Amino acid sequence: MSKEDIVEFQGKVEEVLPGNMFRVKIDQSDHVLVCYTCGKLKRHKIRVIQGDRVKIEVSAYDLNKGRVVYRL
Repeated sequence: MSKEDIVEFQGKVEEVLPGNMFRVKIDQSDHVLVCYTCGKLKRHKIRVIQGDRVKIEVSAYDLNKGRVVYRL
């Protein structure tokens, strides 16, 4: 997967799931994704809670899963 295959969105955390997983609602549409935290958020122990605004990356091949790369 190359860098061109990744799409970035901004959204809001709707629900916190077990195992550092989150349900994120995208701002531009009513689509809800299941996302996990990326490496730097885990490494620096940055907490993501319900109601946080986040930036997520989604693969162009699977639009139902994504990863949280930045907490706004």
